[in-house]
Amino acid sequence: MREEAPDISRGECRTRLNTMIRKPPPLGPSSKVGIIAPASAPVDPNTLAAGLMALESRGLSVVRNRMDLTSRGYLAGDDRARSEELNAFLREPEIGALIGVRGGYGSLRILDNIDYEEARKHPKLLVGYSDITALHFAFYTLSGWTGISGPMVAVEWPDHDPASEKLFWEIASGSVLGCILGPSGEHLRPIATGRHEGILLGGNLSIIVRLLGSRYMPSLDGAILYLEEIGEPPYRIDAMFAQLKLSGVLDVLGGLVLGSFTESDPPEGKPSLTLEQVVSDYFSDARFPVADGLIYGHIPIKCSMPFGIRARLEVDKVSATLSMLESVTEAS
Repeated sequence: MREEAPDISRGECRTRLNTMIRKPPPLGPSSKVGIIAPASAPVDPNTLAAGLMALESRGLSVVRNRMDLTSRGYLAGDDRARSEELNAFLREPEIGALIGVRGGYGSLRILDNIDYEEARKHPKLLVGYSDITALHFAFYTLSGWTGISGPMVAVEWPDHDPASEKLFWEIASGSVLGCILGPSGEHLRPIATGRHEGILLGGNLSIIVRLLGSRYMPSLDGAILYLEEIGEPPYRIDAMFAQLKLSGVLDVLGGLVLGSFTESDPPEGKPSLTLEQVVSDYFSDARFPVADGLIYGHIPIKCSMPFGIRARLEVDKVSATLSMLESVTEAS
């Protein structure tokens, strides 16, 4: 524990980064993990069953508080059911990790219903990406959690790419990666030069911009931010980058790393900038280091990304490296 916890009822956590951090225990073969569905239900129930079997085959003890994930539209149940499922796990000290079933939509709707005080007492390793980004930021800001923006039960775990899974276990077990490379050793590509050390935060771009101005978004002063997105054409990505700029985030950010922006082709028959042009317009002359080429996002083979730990981003004219400076998990 780095610092006495501020009064979260007044949103004081937003004033600083990396306060009151309490790391969860390492994830290993004997760990007990809770399965959460705070957003959408699995598209195919068979993928959930296959994902659960995969986790159990790794020796994990899988616990479910809610067996019925009947969809309510695009939600995995109503807001009360999804938040109660999550809060029940927060009160169980023997649960060492929470793994999301999938993303989709819905985590933003339950942020006001989560017991962050209880979460602070029993830190757990939160695993998930996409819509789970909302929970990563909320738990970091109000409960001091670190986490992994990584594989979800009904998405990656049914048929997890071996190289991607290896990277996940390295981070989850407490390793500090001197350089975060893609599963096949892919390096980052430089956009704007510089060197910076700061807190590594990130996830889905559209979720992050929706958190701006809320008590769930910490100060991003000096942070290194990584971003991914799916299903957004260039003009909408342009608008989200503009929101980061107009809100002042780009004035204080310490570094930026761009991952995969999938299904982002311009609308057919309409004039459009390319995604590369949009990125260049906003970041080619940035005052902080910027890199792209991170193998992360809505793609089957990808990095798991640490959340809430110190990292270093170094970018020169020909290369770029992102390095962990501390672990995500910590043995008690």
